[in-house]
Amino acid sequence: MNAYSKPNEFGGGMVAVCVILGLSFLIGMPGNLLVIWTILRHVKQRSHTVVLILHLAAADLLVLVTLPLWIYSLVHSWVFGEVSCKVMGFVINACMYGSVFLITLMSVERFLAVRYPFASAGWKRKKALNKALLFLWTAAFLFSVPALLTRVVDKDSGEEHCLYNQYTSVTQELVCVLLETLVGYVLPFSILVVCYGCLCTRITQMTFKSKRKSTVLIASVVVVFAICWTPYHIGNILSLIILAMETSFPHIGDHLEDVRSNMAYISGAMVFISSTINPILYMFAARSFRSSLRDTGIGKLFRHISSTSPGEGNREFSFVSKRQNNQTSSSHCNSESKEQNDISGNHTS
Repeated sequence: MNAYSKPNEFGGGMVAVCVILGLSFLIGMPGNLLVIWTILRHVKQRSHTVVLILHLAAADLLVLVTLPLWIYSLVHSWVFGEVSCKVMGFVINACMYGSVFLITLMSVERFLAVRYPFASAGWKRKKALNKALLFLWTAAFLFSVPALLTRVVDKDSGEEHCLYNQYTSVTQELVCVLLETLVGYVLPFSILVVCYGCLCTRITQMTFKSKRKSTVLIASVVVVFAICWTPYHIGNILSLIILAMETSFPHIGDHLEDVRSNMAYISGAMVFISSTINPILYMFAARSFRSSLRDTGIGKLFRHISSTSPGEGNREFSFVSKRQNNQTSSSHCNSESKEQNDISGNHTS
């Protein structure tokens, strides 16, 4: 996803972009590494939700690894060649698509877990998750192919930069931008709105605090992702409007192009913030699990989420059933012992 348009000169806007990218790298890299290490090292029984969080952290980490190269190229120029430009653009696109698909899948899973806990029994099987992840990442890489084909190194003010998509026609540009906006934003967030719209009343009614906490945490991940990505896709929508007005209303199109270019600096940087913020959300959610200065509580948080994943309704039901069976067995034993006492009493008499 082409996040940037190169400004005419290195002014205040570009300084702000580089600062945001630098902070994203310094905070997001150790944060996502901590999440991955904690899940792999300290969470033995991983629920589907925790596995999806692991994949999300890995995708965010892969995006953040590229930031030093982007910062260098923004300050100076792109010196790494066109092949690396295409490959990096392709990888970032795939990770961005993967992130939004993972978050959508997490939200659908939470919806099924809360609203239809018994119907989600088939989803609990590990093979179902593996198939879903294979399909998800395959789709993410396929939808990123246009970035591999159109991303080019171009000169601006005598310097080369890997910031441009080169289209062969207006139709190609229209299809690529529309596909990116629909698949990477409109469709996933429509699903998210439906899922959490249906869960709003249920979240406050949950009797188990643990289930409520994990649902609210995933909802916060969704909200932050939406905040970070909405400006970028507003820019995409403006690009579609500009393409539509290019022949009929060129003056309006030029004005909208100026607006889109000015938005591109900060909206592009906010895309990378979305890869940084999740570990911070986990840290806040883990505060109630913290037991010492050395223990951040994240491991307990993820183990906690694993214990409240799809099927928790089944575990609650089985617990009630066992308790009822125990009560039945206990009453049955009491009645048998009473009968035996009555019989022995009769013999005595």
